[in-house]
Amino acid sequence: MTNVSRKMSDYCKLSRLELHILSIVLFAVLVFVIVLADSLACDLLFNSVACETKGDRLGLQILEAKQRVDGANNGSSMPPFNLTWLKNKLPDLDMLKARRITQKFDERVREVLYDDHQQCQVQFFMIWIFPASLFGRREFSALESIFKAHPKACLIILSETLDSIQGFMLLKPLLDRGYRVAPVTPDLLYLFKNTSAEAWFNDILSGNRNPGEVPLAQNLSNLIRLVVLYKYGGVYLDTDFIVLRDFSRLRNVIGAQSADLNGNWTRLNNAVLVFDKNHPLLYEFMEEFQLTFDGNRWGHNGPYLVSRVVERLATNMMLHKYNFTVLPPMAFYPVDWNRIDGLFMRTSNPKWTKAKLRQITGGDTYGIHLWNRQSSRTKIEEGSIVATLIADHCIICQNVSSS
Repeated sequence: MTNVSRKMSDYCKLSRLELHILSIVLFAVLVFVIVLADSLACDLLFNSVACETKGDRLGLQILEAKQRVDGANNGSSMPPFNLTWLKNKLPDLDMLKARRITQKFDERVREVLYDDHQQCQVQFFMIWIFPASLFGRREFSALESIFKAHPKACLIILSETLDSIQGFMLLKPLLDRGYRVAPVTPDLLYLFKNTSAEAWFNDILSGNRNPGEVPLAQNLSNLIRLVVLYKYGGVYLDTDFIVLRDFSRLRNVIGAQSADLNGNWTRLNNAVLVFDKNHPLLYEFMEEFQLTFDGNRWGHNGPYLVSRVVERLATNMMLHKYNFTVLPPMAFYPVDWNRIDGLFMRTSNPKWTKAKLRQITGGDTYGIHLWNRQSSRTKIEEGSIVATLIADHCIICQNVSSS
């Protein structure tokens, strides 16, 4: 029996080794396909901005592909690939390699925000980490709502994919009407420099910190919003947020997602952030991100992070040193994520619909978060509360029903 057990053990080890070798081969093939496809696309669009960012975008694609391969190997006793392996084998595809377009990041942002001839009413920032083809009517409605409430606002969308011909065409209806919206490929080296984010990012790229199972792009989004406000100041909004009121009088605020019966907040959220440049609370958020990063728990580096930091400051009786306000849930999150689907559906009770609309659009509400993570597959029905809110705060006014 001992010989049989030994043979079975050797067979299992061999199988795991073969599986790991197979994953390496498949990963190499995937890299080759990505390189070939990206090169062909760039050859066809050699004059576009997209070609200038090929290395950055390609590096991110390869990094994400590598993470998927690592995830598939987690069940074996073989260790996953280390990020250092990727950097050593494919140095020319480093997602951080400086490009002409990223080197102009600060210059391009300042051209929009600090125009001598036209001051920004409010400066907004958004982040788009998905393909341009996924930027749909719902997301465009969020942009419209910003300019409906702030005709002279400036909006910077931090995005590689929208900083392209396709992105320009998507935004053209707003640009043609004179609205100041600009997609800009972020320069992560510049943004993170001289902040605690720099150390975290260097650790990720050197393989000294595990990026975890949550997509790295998602956690980068959580961090970038903090850093961009710290360096420029203004308003950060998620792309699934519909603006209902003017933000101009808001200064240094964060919104509660939920509160107890006494009105004390129980959870904060980072889908809406309004802060001055160099605000100390943003610094605390970035420090927390670096010190407690966990890439395996969704929300840990986002909503839970801002909640942890503010709760700790309150416990230590240090809130008065940071000059900020926590707004109640009605300000940005009048409907919680587990009830949002109902607002996408047309009801048979018009009185309830009118009452709910009055509640949401009341004096304490600046906008509504549509919780796209939960509602993205829910159709917007004609006559629903969401359809009505979008229609009342649009500029181009595309029909979003059934989208």
